[in-house]
Amino acid sequence: QVQLVESGGGLVQAGGSLRLSCAASGSIFSVNAMGWYRQAPGKQRELVASISSGSSTNYADSVKVRFAISRDNAKNTVYLQMNSLKPEDTGVYYCHADIRPLWGHQTDYWGQGTQVTVSS
Repeated sequence: QVQLVESGGGLVQAGGSLRLSCAASGSIFSVNAMGWYRQAPGKQRELVASISSGSSTNYADSVKVRFAISRDNAKNTVYLQMNSLKPEDTGVYYCHADIRPLWGHQTDYWGQGTQVTVSS
């Protein structure tokens, strides 16, 4: 059984910062790409940032410069440092990981989601 557990969401004023964390645990053979998606009310889920197992990163244009994704491979954990937050960053943030479990095939896993609310 593999699970992703997120933490770090909350309410912050515009211009503030938050740091999200997501730890993968369970019967894991290897963790490949990890990333963060978000879904605002009434909108589709969108990619915010991703990071490969070799730490190559990719960002949505809307968050470049302001957000930074990183990972700790020893802890199977991915982080998202969010700075200069704007009200339009509000949404539920979901962690994603491409994991090969000890038994079975490589699979996409999702966290439960953490709410980020940025007030103006």
